[in-house]
Parts: sequence; C-alpha cells; structure tokens
Amino acid sequence: MNVFFNALVPVVLLITLGHLFRRWNFPGPEFWPQAERFTYYVLFPAMLVYKLGQAHVAPSVYADVAVLVGATLVSMTLILAIIQRFWRWSGPVFSSVFQGATRFNSYVALAAGGMLLGDEGLALTAIVVAIMVPMLNLLCIVMFSLTTAGQRIRLLPVLRMIITNPLIVGSLLGIAWSYFELGFHPLLAGTLGPLSSLALPMGLMTVGAGLQLNVLRGASMPFVMSSILKLLVMPVIAAGIGYFLGFELLLVQVMILLAALPTATSAYILARQLGGDAPLMAGIISGQTLLAVLSIPLVLNFLW
Repeated sequence: MNVFFNALVPVVLLITLGHLFRRWNFPGPEFWPQAERFTYYVLFPAMLVYKLGQAHVAPSVYADVAVLVGATLVSMTLILAIIQRFWRWSGPVFSSVFQGATRFNSYVALAAGGMLLGDEGLALTAIVVAIMVPMLNLLCIVMFSLTTAGQRIRLLPVLRMIITNPLIVGSLLGIAWSYFELGFHPLLAGTLGPLSSLALPMGLMTVGAGLQLNVLRGASMPFVMSSILKLLVMPVIAAGIGYFLGFELLLVQVMILLAALPTATSAYILARQLGGDAPLMAGIISGQTLLAVLSIPLVLNFLW
C-alpha cells in the first residue's frame, strides 16, 4: 500500500496545487486555459514521441492491448445497458453516466503510469491510450446517436477530432519512431527531453485547475452509479479478463490502472456538443477525481 501512496501522493498534490492556484487567480484567470492548451498540443505529444520513440515493444503487444481493451469496453457497455433497463434515465442523463463509467483522464493515466511502473510502464500506458481513446470516442458517438432523440449527430467532425487528437498523433508518431529505430539526435533529444519532463506536472495542475467543486452540491444517483462503475467495477472487469486470458502482467497492471482512473475532462465537451447532460457530466468529472484519491490505492493494492 505504501508503494501506491508514495507514487500517487505527488499526483494528488499537483492536482490540488493547480486547483488552489486557479481559485487564487494565480498567475491570472487567462493563464490556466492557455496552459491546458499548451500542455495538450505541445508538452504531451512531445513526451509521447520521446518516451515511445525510445521504447522497444513487441508487435504482439498491440494485438493483446486491442483484445483486452475491446473486451473490457464491451463488458462495461453490457452492464450499463442492463442498468439502464432498470433505471430508465433520460437519454442525456444516461449519456453522462455512460461516459462517466467508461472514459478515463489521459493526463492522470500517463502521470500515474510513469510514476508507478517506470518508463516501460509509461510506454505501454501510452500505447493503451492510443488504442483505447479512439475506441471510447466511437463507442460514445454510437451511444449518443441511440439515446439523444432528436439530436442530429454529426459524425465527420467528431471523427476528425479523434484523428487529430494530439495524444493519439504523438503516440502513433512515437510508435513509428521506435519501430524504425530512428533514434534521437542530441539536439532533438535536448529539446524533447525538457518538454517531456514538464508535461506531467503541468498536465496534472491543469486537471486541478479545471475542477468545478460547486457542481457537487447536487450529487445524485447517476453520479453515484457512474462512480461505482468507473472506480470499482471497471478495474475488476479489466483484471478478470486480463488474468483469465493470461496477458503479460505489466499490460494487465496498466489496464487496471486506466480502468480505475476518474473519467476524462473531455467528456464534458462531448456532452455539450452532442446533447448530453453537461452539468451532470461536470459533477461526475470533479466528483470522481476527488473519490479516486481514496479508491485508486485500494483498488491497485487489491488487484495488482
């Protein structure tokens, strides 16, 4: 347990620091949105290219990742469909529960993966992110199209958003860099290295700056259900599938970690654009981020 706390406490402290700085308007109200944009489009892609470009991953790992991710998401979708038959939430509410129960925060994933599992774990985490994020986005688009009656889903813009996602582009570029064994010239390494080191702390502080704790006052059953499914049920399912199918231990550990993480902040944007319950989604994002501080060490200690 101490190992998990020692690795995750810095993650929590950086998120808290970002939230406090935002509340204190330091260094200014315009800083944090721009910092998040800079982190998303520059720092994280640079880190992914640099870390993955130096990794050596067997080709069979990609197939294993796809199978494990696909099986986990299918299982969660079936569970959510069964729950919806009993609760019968409105389409917008169910869409937020669905996103809250299946998606994960990529910034926290990469930070926690690196701190808990080292560079090899970080590289594998990036590969899982590169495969899982497109699957999740496509699954959510299908879910929105089925549940938001009267809301016309424009598929092309969302697909374009997935394809141009900087985290996916950076991961694919890093994988290609490693596959062709291009290596890094000292000048390039001297540039990407510092950017890579800055990515995780800045990314975590922007997560904290984006928390909206005031929306938790109206916490409801959809919030409770999505949090239980995401923070407890999904990691158990990922662990069960991974261990049952006999995948490599490190891959199963990475998948459990991602499954145990709070939902993605980008889920709010998708909810707002595609007719979901955006206020509920904001509450789920913030609430799960707080709950994960307690749940992640317990889940990892039990399942790893």
